[in-house]
Amino acid sequence: MNVDERLEALETRLRLVEDRLAITDLVYRYGPAIDTGSVDDVLALFTEDGVYDVDAGRLSGAQEIADMVTGDPHQGLIHRGCSHVMSAPQIRIDGDRASVVSYSQLLLRDPARDTFTVLRATVNHWALTRTPDGWRVAQRTARKVDGSDEVRALLASHGLDRTSESS
Repeated sequence: MNVDERLEALETRLRLVEDRLAITDLVYRYGPAIDTGSVDDVLALFTEDGVYDVDAGRLSGAQEIADMVTGDPHQGLIHRGCSHVMSAPQIRIDGDRASVVSYSQLLLRDPARDTFTVLRATVNHWALTRTPDGWRVAQRTARKVDGSDEVRALLASHGLDRTSESS
């Protein structure tokens, strides 16, 4: 391998590392953005026509996502004391598209005991696209961990790629 080929390979590897870090940051930014009720910060994670498909309903586009953030149910969680805790993402990148599988937990403060309870454990599948402003969520599918086939399929979507496995 000559110097030019080595440099090209290094640049390719560096770009992949930079993409993985940017995607990890994107997933981890969701918790603080939603827990502060910052519509701008939440919308900055999504494409303009992004979709948030949660088992409680499907939100399409910036206005519906913003309405969820500012709505009474979510604002009630914020004012009681909530924390969306994101897990380490499993990332697959294919050019200007990526997919991510992760868990999240929604913790809610119990003011009477000053403790926290896990209100919800969720499996997330994030479909991302590279935009001029960086990686953005085209669609996030979030399902309560309930043992269903759908949840297991979301988790398995990033399982071992057996086609590249050596025997």
